[in-house]
Amino acid sequence: MILEMKVPSPGESITEVEIAEWLVEDGDYVEKDQAIAEVDSDKATLELPAEASGTITLKAEVGDAVEVGAVVCLIDTSAKPEAGATTTYQGGDEGGGDDKVETKLAKEQKEAKSTDAEISAPTQDTYASGTASPAAKKILSERGIDAKDVKGTGKDGRITKQDAVEPTPSMGTPTGGNRGSSRSKMSMLRRKVAERLVEAKNTTAMLTTFNEVDMSPIFELRSKYKEEFKEKHGVSLGFMSFFTRAVVRALEMYPAVNSMIDGKEMITYDFKDISIAVSGPKGLMVPVIRNAENLSFRGVESEVKRLALRARDGQITVDEMTGGTFTISNGGVFGSMLSTPIINPPQSGILGMHNIVERPVAVDGKVEIRPIM
Repeated sequence: MILEMKVPSPGESITEVEIAEWLVEDGDYVEKDQAIAEVDSDKATLELPAEASGTITLKAEVGDAVEVGAVVCLIDTSAKPEAGATTTYQGGDEGGGDDKVETKLAKEQKEAKSTDAEISAPTQDTYASGTASPAAKKILSERGIDAKDVKGTGKDGRITKQDAVEPTPSMGTPTGGNRGSSRSKMSMLRRKVAERLVEAKNTTAMLTTFNEVDMSPIFELRSKYKEEFKEKHGVSLGFMSFFTRAVVRALEMYPAVNSMIDGKEMITYDFKDISIAVSGPKGLMVPVIRNAENLSFRGVESEVKRLALRARDGQITVDEMTGGTFTISNGGVFGSMLSTPIINPPQSGILGMHNIVERPVAVDGKVEIRPIM
């Protein structure tokens, strides 16, 4: 029986995905629920599991944009794995696999010997090596070029008149440097992030204000309780829990910031879903801490750790990044002092936290060194 595997819907409003990577090769035998591909949507990278066991036939290439519901591969469920064979494709057929491997190995060894022979047979130096002919010496002198910087093409390496007219740099002589370039395709996630950033900048009236904060009280609190906190709760007491709790309190004081504009109306939320910007292997991820107003310091730290690990491992889901009423971006991990973070529509605000540096500040008429953010 041939089973058609179709692209499942990653979430609402997503109509197509991009094949980021096939984890198997055409003709491989796959087990049910085995991850066979990674697909990029405009919000996340998801794994595509095999719906049944059998031999797979790929119907889409890496980089192809395919619509949700489109067939991306076929699985022959009547096929059985060969005795002693693994589910990982090795490039061999039913017979002669060892012969093919041996032939390939012999070919590689032959090429390696040929390369070694070329390397181990340098040109023999003679008295003429690097010596310029009279005509070449005159041209090099007029042009201010040292003969040792020119590779001779004449007999035994002698520098000819033509070598002097069009000098070829010797081995190791500095040149203009590498001026090559490369072109690679952006993933759907990166393209969507770029589009949303440009859209937000062009469609919102953003106002950025900068403030300095004396972090001494938080430093003292963390220093006093961090060991006890980790021993009791199993997670470290970081800065994000302080930032999140402060944001929740501010949103309670100014509910208009915890709102969005819908046409001619403003929708204000009773809950505080805080989006946190984290860096993943395939770009910026913004998972959401749900109902942050109900979480303690331990709850916030546990949730931040869970979401950050899932983003790092590429396991974050679309649902975990959907929604959010306010965003916190911690640019301090990159050592930045200031920034102008871009609002994540349809949210109304974003808080950018940055590096903490000891600076001299005036305190009660005295100059003291304080950790300032």
